[in-house]
Order: sequence, then structure tokens, then C-alpha cells
Amino acid sequence: MTGLPQLRVLRADYADAGHARALVSLLDAYAQDPAGGGHALSEHVKTHLVSALAARPQAYSVLAWDGDLPVGLVNCIEGFSTFQCRALVNVHDVVVLASHRGQRVGEQMLALAESIALERGACKLTLEVLQGNQSARRLYERVGFAGYQLDPALGQAQFLQKWLA
Repeated sequence: MTGLPQLRVLRADYADAGHARALVSLLDAYAQDPAGGGHALSEHVKTHLVSALAARPQAYSVLAWDGDLPVGLVNCIEGFSTFQCRALVNVHDVVVLASHRGQRVGEQMLALAESIALERGACKLTLEVLQGNQSARRLYERVGFAGYQLDPALGQAQFLQKWLA
């Protein structure tokens, strides 16, 4: 399937009220999806997320619009690769509304996220994906993501987490 003719993909401006509303609305839709945990964002997150992102120069977001309708979001957070002594960018959230999946929205947003990462001098993009999210896995593989390993004998890296109080 080809892309949408009216699709616009752009870097989000956290100071723009329309961009801010779109970012929160799209992330909330993702949070409520089973792939995002199945629970709405808290009121605290809805109220403070955009200003918290704006306060972090290592953060940037990409939005996709179908005409006046926000349909996609990618949030990125810059980190650092000690092995390369260069920036890396973690693609933290990839959101495409169900109505627009399968239409290359995610692919176009990831291309812009990658372009911005290159402008920042990043050596790589990273992301995490649930094993059962096959459509997302196919997208990521199509645009060049692959499992991470240093020595095949030790296997692929696994993503772990530990919540802090």
C-alpha cells in the first residue's frame, strides 16, 4: 500500500499548542492500546509531558498529520554510546492510529527521526518492541533495525527494567 497523499511528517514544536495537544492525544491513544500497556495516561502526564520534554534538549518528537488530523507520533531521546563515543538516539514511542496503519506513516516518521539523529551526530538508533507485535517488528526490520548482539555465542541483548520509587 502506498502512503497517504495528504500526509505531512514534521518535527514537533513543543511550544506549539496544536502540536502539544496532538502529542498528548496520540501518546494517550497508544497507552490505551494493548501494545502500550492498556491504560490511559495519568492526568499528571497529560498536563506535564510536553513541558518536561521541552525542558530536555536531548528529546525530540516527530508528528504525522493526515490533513488536519494528527495520526502518528515518534518520541526520541538522545543517549550516548560509550563504545562509539558518540550520541545515539532511542526511539522511545512509535504511535500510528489504527485507522492509518499499513499506510507507511511509521516508515515516514522513522525516516525523519533518523535524519534528525544524523544531524545530531548520532551513530545509531535503538528501540524496543514487544515480541508479539509482529506488524511493528516488520516495520522496524523493513527500515533497517535488527536484533543487537556483540558475540553470537552470547545471544541477543534483552531489554530489562527496574522501577524506582
